[in-house]
Amino acid sequence: MSDEQIQKWADEAERGYDVDQLKRRGRGRPGRGAEPMQVVAVRLTSEELEALDAAAAKSHMTRSEAIRFALTHFAA
Repeated sequence: MSDEQIQKWADEAERGYDVDQLKRRGRGRPGRGAEPMQVVAVRLTSEELEALDAAAAKSHMTRSEAIRFALTHFAA
């Protein structure tokens, strides 16, 4: 990060931001449904995490997708 970049950001902030434009930028992850999602922390041992990652990779899923899949089938 250069002094020039910092100065650009400072100048932009001093001019003010167009709130409508910021809202249109689509920042963040896209929603998966109509309701807001919640983050839930889960503690796993290194062995559990390795098993989860291996199962997810085998099924061509992300870690989160594998957890949601498992929860869906557990709760059914």
